[in-house]
Amino acid sequence: MHLKTPGEHESRINIDGVEIALGFPDDFPFQWVGQEDSLHQLLASWLVIDAADIPLNPRLIGKPGVGKTTLAYAAAKKLQKNVFIYQCTMDTRPEDLLITPVIDERGSIRYVASSLVTAMIRGGVCILDEGNRMSEKSWASLAPLLDSRRYIESIVAGVKIPAHPDFRICVTMNDDASTFEIPEYIHSRLQPQIYLDFPEAEEEKRILKENLPFVEEEILNYVVAFLQRAHASQENYTVRDGINIARYAAKRLHSLAKNVDAESVLRQAIVMTLGEEAIAHTL
Repeated sequence: MHLKTPGEHESRINIDGVEIALGFPDDFPFQWVGQEDSLHQLLASWLVIDAADIPLNPRLIGKPGVGKTTLAYAAAKKLQKNVFIYQCTMDTRPEDLLITPVIDERGSIRYVASSLVTAMIRGGVCILDEGNRMSEKSWASLAPLLDSRRYIESIVAGVKIPAHPDFRICVTMNDDASTFEIPEYIHSRLQPQIYLDFPEAEEEKRILKENLPFVEEEILNYVVAFLQRAHASQENYTVRDGINIARYAAKRLHSLAKNVDAESVLRQAIVMTLGEEAIAHTL
């Protein structure tokens, strides 16, 4: 394989005479707060301890909004690796996951690598986000990548691409009903399973402060208390919901008169974010 960079907008690689355009890494200001053991579990799964060893392909499982993608991103950055995020959907096709043919301005076919294949070639980390929204047909195209073979084969481009030794992958999966069952032969390749639960109150407050450093303490305390009561009642409200509630309440308070009742604004923000049923968990 020969990698060349023709300009600032695109990198290309030549594999067996086929030129493939590569993508760019994702860059976000994500910070992982709390649940250090989950971070250590993920890093351990990517560790290679012998020349005959290969990294594992962990999956992060939890309710939507508990920070699975953030955890994977933070772990990759701890290893000083570039991160490539692929958002899986029910419509994801094998060629979307691997290499897509497109028509360029001259009318000729151009092959473009997905974020997954780009990560494979560059030795980065790919996060397959919400992987259990994909169908079996798409998963089947990844079977040789997820075992000791560590390669993909693109029927569209007619090439076989081995993964760089530094390549790592992580799959996030939402624990909800709007997903597919993962086929068993893929299930066994996505190990270990790392479960993320709702954080404790102190961690939840730190996460809110990390994401909303401009929001007043009173708002953060109210939202944390609301979330903890909801967790105790087995509601699926998450830190992401809390961030949205606090952000909207802060905007409302900023735009209203100084003497407005902050608690009434927070209650309204909760209802507008989560619905009337959520009011049962307020003070």
